[in-house]
Amino acid sequence: MSLYACCIIINMGVNMKINVKNIDVNYIQYGKGKDLVLLHGWGQNIEMMRPLGDRLESDYRITIIDLPGFGDSEEPKEVWSVEDYCCMVEELLKKIKVKKPTMIGHSFGGRVSIVYASRNDVDKVILFGSPCIRKEEKLSLKVRTLKFMKKVPVINKLEGFAKKHIGSRDYKNASDMMRKILVETVNKDLSEYAKKITAPTLLMWGDNDSEEPVENARELEGIMKDAGLVVFPNSTHYAYLENIVQVVKIIKEFV
Repeated sequence: MSLYACCIIINMGVNMKINVKNIDVNYIQYGKGKDLVLLHGWGQNIEMMRPLGDRLESDYRITIIDLPGFGDSEEPKEVWSVEDYCCMVEELLKKIKVKKPTMIGHSFGGRVSIVYASRNDVDKVILFGSPCIRKEEKLSLKVRTLKFMKKVPVINKLEGFAKKHIGSRDYKNASDMMRKILVETVNKDLSEYAKKITAPTLLMWGDNDSEEPVENARELEGIMKDAGLVVFPNSTHYAYLENIVQVVKIIKEFV
């Protein structure tokens, strides 16, 4: 292989597998500098965070994980909680020697980041459309879960290669195990974890987020020790991709 080809591989990042909690977890790592760890949302995979990672790799070391059950990572062999996903991230980052990272999470990945940051030393936390505070609703858990699983957002501003990963096969063809995990994880209130986070936290939300309304982000900002909220107009649950140029600039200034 030529030196030029090697450089391309280093620049793009190489998928790697590591055994964590008795399952094979896929991740990529590339770039150089302070550590940024990116966690995708439910039903998605590494590619949904690549638009951010690729724009930040010149200044930071990027680690993106296929959360178990998605992308090229194995499914958990038992029903996992949000805390179990956090334990997996903790063990993986320890094995690859990532210390005091900035955690960046979208939606479900943000939920895992909240738990992680509440009990580990992190530099900063950045959350995109991440559900945290859960309240009692009249709808049953079954109805809420079905409604959640049927939603497939329509995104008009994403880069072409990322569009196809919205509503990916992992989401649409969820196994029995992943459906059980969804029920276990989607409605758990994480308020007490959020209150324990001492690192500076940046919340970035779309004002038209139908998955996690911006009013919930304002409430989350209010219960955290050191948090600020940026709201993007005319943007959805995927505001971080719809406004990616602004988001990258904000991240660089924040981190």
